[in-house]
Amino acid sequence: MDSRETTIYDIAKRLNIAPSTVSRGLKGHHTVSLKTQKKIAETAREMGYQLNAFAAGLRTRRTNTIGVIIPRLNSNFVSNVLAGIEKVTNHHGFNLIITQSLESREKEIRNVETMFANRVDGLLMSLSGDTKSIDHIEPFFKKHIPVLFFDRVPTSSTACVCIDNEKAGYQITQHLIAHRAKRIVHIGGTHDINVYADRFKGFLRAHKENGLQVDEKQLIVSNLDENTGDREVRKILEWKADAIFAANDIAAVSCMNALKKLNLKIPEDILVAGFNNDIISRNVTPSLSTMHYPGIEMGELAAQKMIDHLLNKAAIEAGSITVLEPTLMIRESSVKLS
Repeated sequence: MDSRETTIYDIAKRLNIAPSTVSRGLKGHHTVSLKTQKKIAETAREMGYQLNAFAAGLRTRRTNTIGVIIPRLNSNFVSNVLAGIEKVTNHHGFNLIITQSLESREKEIRNVETMFANRVDGLLMSLSGDTKSIDHIEPFFKKHIPVLFFDRVPTSSTACVCIDNEKAGYQITQHLIAHRAKRIVHIGGTHDINVYADRFKGFLRAHKENGLQVDEKQLIVSNLDENTGDREVRKILEWKADAIFAANDIAAVSCMNALKKLNLKIPEDILVAGFNNDIISRNVTPSLSTMHYPGIEMGELAAQKMIDHLLNKAAIEAGSITVLEPTLMIRESSVKLS
């Protein structure tokens, strides 16, 4: 029995094509037709070919692996971002290492160290709620390993992909004011996280442009989870709010449920709007007005920028910001019919 490992040269000989074509075909390179790629893959499986990733890495000084660090895998938005990243990286033959910081800077530091130790070719990252500086990313910068931030991004001059959260917060608040809301409560996350700070800035700008004063009681900082409504409903009612703008859909729906328990009607008694356009926003009664956050597109764009950099097609430049447009989804929860 022949115990010798199958090589790309064996596959090339079987198919009567060049070894270089086999190599490119196994990596899904665009210069090899899909038909030929499929034939190469089938033959490789038949012959028991195994890619020696370690040896390939030594030759190319690449591991064909991209690291991804997220705050927490507990939302439809994050799942969509990861789906977008995986789609693009898989197409180009790159592998992923995905870790969660669980909103802890210490855990995030350990994740970064793990990525560095595993010699990832690049790092895609969304910051934890505890992260106020990115000093722990310095080893990547010193080694010129590309880092691209998405969604939650630092204030320093780094490359990032995000949406205009200030504009989105402004648009939602303007919509509520246009439907006669004058006492709007904003339920947001800690302002140490840029997305929540920026949404509140938009909230403030809309009030200022409409000549409305903002009271400190209008801002409620919350965990933005499924218990938000039960925790915060007393504050909302004490301030006699006529509208709620929650910084995510889970918190918005939680508030709707808490208000319903007290026999308040939505939108007749109080308007409600969320953020993210999660599945829950379309499956609650009344349906929830929200801001569509293009998670899949964000993941695809971030991954493509990273891969273009790694393939020397386009460099990731420090300070470059790519802004995606959110879309206001107006539904039943924020529109008074009379």
